[in-house]
Amino acid sequence: MKKKLITFFSVSLIGILSFLFFFRDGLILDHIGIHVGNPFSRTVEVPSDFSKKDNNGNDTPDPLDIVQTARGEVERRTSYKSTYYDGGYPPEEEGVCTDVIWRGFHGADINLKDLMDKDIAQNVKLYPRVEGNPDPNIDFRRVPNQDVFFKRFAESLTTELIPHDVENLKSWQPGDIVVFLGGEYDHVGIVSDRRAKDGTPYIIHNTYPFAAEVKLSSYQSPITGHYRWKY
Repeated sequence: MKKKLITFFSVSLIGILSFLFFFRDGLILDHIGIHVGNPFSRTVEVPSDFSKKDNNGNDTPDPLDIVQTARGEVERRTSYKSTYYDGGYPPEEEGVCTDVIWRGFHGADINLKDLMDKDIAQNVKLYPRVEGNPDPNIDFRRVPNQDVFFKRFAESLTTELIPHDVENLKSWQPGDIVVFLGGEYDHVGIVSDRRAKDGTPYIIHNTYPFAAEVKLSSYQSPITGHYRWKY
């Protein structure tokens, strides 16, 4: 009987660990901050090809400023909470996916809210979630609005992701913006400077219950936008 119980619990443990490791490319483990690579896969070296501009003069390239600031959301485990705020900005300890973007850009001294508010006021009809009535308290926090803004003012890049393909993976660099529209829900995140062994980049995003850094391949909605700010 004891031997059977040991066997049962051993098999169950293996099953649970396998599920955690393989479910959507390790999404659950990544979400709680445990990043485990496949020990049997070869490491793909992807060259760094991001802008080295340092417009805020802090000796860190602006794309890495964006990544490091966005990663602060993960370290604080900023809770996912979708609410309307007077003044637009949510408190530091809460937010949604779009808040990761403008907060990250603040790290490079780029005020995304001001830039979006200005363009929305001048081009109301281009922004689908404004519906002809601009509201600076919320417009900059809508995924479709961020998508339109980046499409207009950033470089548009491939939306195809091919693990192990160095030429394709070179197109995915730290600080890039990734947009997912038309899936179960609209979503957006920032490409991290972390990569899986197969070269797949991680993204920093916020979805329930808190901000996390996960492999881009683990997010199942189709990628509809991939942008790079023109530093």
